[in-house]
Amino acid sequence: MSSIKVECVIKQKNQIGESPVWEEKDSSLLYVDIMGKRVSRWNSLTNKIDSIATEKLVGSVVPRQAGGYVIAEGTRFAFVDWVKRSVKTVAPVDDKEKPNTRFNDGKVDPAGRFFAGTMGLDMKPDVTDGALYSLLPDHSVVQQLDKVHLSNGLEWSLDHRIFYYIDSLAFMVQAFDYDIQTGGLSNCRMVYKMEKDECIPDGMCIDTEGKLWVACFDAGRVLRIDPQTGTRLQTVKLPATKTTSCCFGGKDYSDLYVTSACIDLDADALAKQPEAGCTFKVSGLGVKGIPPYSYTG
Repeated sequence: MSSIKVECVIKQKNQIGESPVWEEKDSSLLYVDIMGKRVSRWNSLTNKIDSIATEKLVGSVVPRQAGGYVIAEGTRFAFVDWVKRSVKTVAPVDDKEKPNTRFNDGKVDPAGRFFAGTMGLDMKPDVTDGALYSLLPDHSVVQQLDKVHLSNGLEWSLDHRIFYYIDSLAFMVQAFDYDIQTGGLSNCRMVYKMEKDECIPDGMCIDTEGKLWVACFDAGRVLRIDPQTGTRLQTVKLPATKTTSCCFGGKDYSDLYVTSACIDLDADALAKQPEAGCTFKVSGLGVKGIPPYSYTG
C-alpha cells in the first residue's frame, strides 16, 4: 500500500462542514456548512469556491438528476437551482408534536430516493425526537424510522440489500435489511460498537470492497470498518478533532474527502488545530469509492 497523505485542500472554515459529495463532471466537491447556512461547491481544478445561502440550518445536499441539487434544510426538502441561485420547497416535513427538530445528514439510495434524518435542536441524550425520512421521486415523503436521537451517517451495501445507519448518540453503526423496490427497512442489528476513544460516529461512506468509512466527531479520525465481521480495519487520524463526514472523490474515486467543524472550540483549541473546520483530502489509501447516486425526482 502506498503511503497515506492527509492535506487540507479547502481552507474555507465551516462551523459544521457536512454532507460532502463528489461531482465527477466538473471535478468539484459539494458540501454544506450547517450552522453557516450555506451550500458550497469547491472546484478542485481552479480551487474556487461558490456558495449559496440557505434560509435555515442545512443538514445535507445531494445532486438531482434533472439538474441542480436537493437539500434537507430546517424541516423541509428543497430544490436548489444553482444557475438561478434559487431555493424552492419540494416537501415540508412538519411534525407538530416535535417542533424543535431539524434535518441533518442525508444521501440518495441506489433507486434515486433521498433519505435524510432529523435531530432534536437541544441534543439531549435522553430525547428521541429525531426520525428518518425518504423523499420519493414523486415528491412524497415517507417516514422510515422514528425515536431517533441524532440521525446521521447512512449508506447502502454494494448489492443494495443492506442499509447502514448511524444514530450518533447510540454510539454504534447499525444495519437493516433493505428492500430496493419499496425503500423499506427491517431487521435492525448492530454491526459496530464505538470504542470510548472513537467518541461519536458521524457521517460515513462505502468503498468498492464493501467496507465502511466512518468519521468520528470529537476523535479526529476516520475508521474503516468491516460490517460483516464488526471489526475495525484501519484508523486515519486528521488534524481536526471534530471530523464530521467523508466521501470518496477525485480521479477514479481514490481520494477520501473529510469535512470537519470548528464550532464550540475555544481560542486555545483553535490555536492547537488551526485547520479545524477545513476540508481534507486523504490519498494513498489503496482503495476506491463509488460514484454518488442522484435524486431522480
